[in-house]
Amino acid sequence: MSVRENIRFNTEKRKEQSRVFLGVPKVNLNNLMKKMKEEEKKTRRNNLVISLATLSAAAVFGIIITL
Repeated sequence: MSVRENIRFNTEKRKEQSRVFLGVPKVNLNNLMKKMKEEEKKTRRNNLVISLATLSAAAVFGIIITL
């Protein structure tokens, strides 16, 4: 393979590679971090609600038993 053919081959190869990445959307890390923090907040809130419901049920059960 001559130098010119090699250069042409490499150029064509790069063009093909760039075409593959044209359709791939970029990922915004700030959006991902924001979504992750929101998900963590939801998880904490759900855990708090479940804990409070369990504690309330235990308190009500304790009051009923003492009567």
